[in-house]
Amino acid sequence: MRFEGVASIEAEAALAEALASALDLREHETGLHSKRVACHTLELARRSVDDAPERLRQVYWGALLHDIGKIGIPDAILLKHGALTDSEWQEMRTHPEKGYRIASQMPGMQEAAEIVLSHEERFDGSGYPRGLSGSSIPWGARLFAVIDTLDAMTSDRPYRKGLDFDVAKTEILRMSGTQFDPDAVRIFLEAEPVLRDMVSLKCGTASADVILAGDEHAPARAAAT
Repeated sequence: MRFEGVASIEAEAALAEALASALDLREHETGLHSKRVACHTLELARRSVDDAPERLRQVYWGALLHDIGKIGIPDAILLKHGALTDSEWQEMRTHPEKGYRIASQMPGMQEAAEIVLSHEERFDGSGYPRGLSGSSIPWGARLFAVIDTLDAMTSDRPYRKGLDFDVAKTEILRMSGTQFDPDAVRIFLEAEPVLRDMVSLKCGTASADVILAGDEHAPARAAAT
């Protein structure tokens, strides 16, 4: 029975990672953004989620698949250089709901699907698609929001080099209580030494021990390898 359970989890993980890789390719993302933010979000989750391997897996998969709904966004919008028009922006804002419809159909991904649906929400209620605020936003999505900003700011873009970790940290602290849950920011600060190494190394994988068994030390090991 243990073997069957692990085999099922491995199959779910393989499907989730294949979908995330497909999206990264379509967006011409060569930096493994989806895997990076999943790995980094997992580092926060293991510090704040009770010893429950299944919940850690859900947070990892939710972060990994956060933008999967962009598969349903036309190339002319998704890959457009320059600012989007109002109508294009409205279409882009449908990607969390599109992603939820995909992820919620995957066996064993219900909590992950809720993170996908909620990853653009903001702590002060000014996000989308549902305008959730505070604790109404799934905890995994609140953790992810901090990490997504960290990765966006510290990664290279066609128009600029990645910024220093301390620049991103300053912005995250500034937006605590508005864009970000202060508790999520507190955990980010607790994890700062590990995250600095992960960002420096551009960690893009999480140990199979975490995904299959919830080994709380594996993210740090992954960052060091």
